[in-house]
Amino acid sequence: MKEKIYTIPVNEAFEKQDGCPFCRLYRQLEKKEVDRILGAAMMEPDVRIQTNDAGFCGKHYRQMLHKQRRLQLGLILESHLDQLRREQNAGTMLGKHAAARTQTEKLQKLEQQCYLCARIEQSFQKMINCAAYLWGQTREFRTLVSKQPWICLPHYRRFMEEARRELDKKTFASFYEAVHTSEMAMLEKLNKDVSWFCKKFDYRYDDEPWYDAKDALPRAVKILSGEDEEEDTET
Repeated sequence: MKEKIYTIPVNEAFEKQDGCPFCRLYRQLEKKEVDRILGAAMMEPDVRIQTNDAGFCGKHYRQMLHKQRRLQLGLILESHLDQLRREQNAGTMLGKHAAARTQTEKLQKLEQQCYLCARIEQSFQKMINCAAYLWGQTREFRTLVSKQPWICLPHYRRFMEEARRELDKKTFASFYEAVHTSEMAMLEKLNKDVSWFCKKFDYRYDDEPWYDAKDALPRAVKILSGEDEEEDTET
């Protein structure tokens, strides 16, 4: 079966019915990669070269900091800062204007890179592809997809795009009918729940029940932007 290595985690993520399954997969990958870089991987010369060059995004710096593995993070930062300092001191012989341009271009590039984001995305893309493939291959997986309470919109888009590439036209038509219909039904209910939440601030609705509207706002944010559980406070 295609991408065998990913079928088990993808199936396991879809067996749960608690929020977006792709967000669950992403968080699993993220935790694995953060643990890896703060473990033995940080001592591998080729890995250190990559972390020195790419650095990390603010989110992943904070996640590593919260892991409380201070020595490991300190060693990563020490070599990264050493390279960064040398790069920012380079080029001064060419004059201040030229040096400033070179230095700021390197900083801009650094802001757009993250060693962990790149590794996570590489595996995550394969998992989305695997999910599209499984949908076309097994009735059991189609059932699992249909039982999801929602797929956040960023991952719904990627799932739809991957299915369009992966599946033949006939199978994709069935995929679109099932997944799009389910997503639109979810959005309609979400819209109604948010509207009802707003109405409950009107005194005329004081005696009316909340129905499913109490959590409508955080649910809407998760669906619109994804479930980003950034804080990991492991000690």
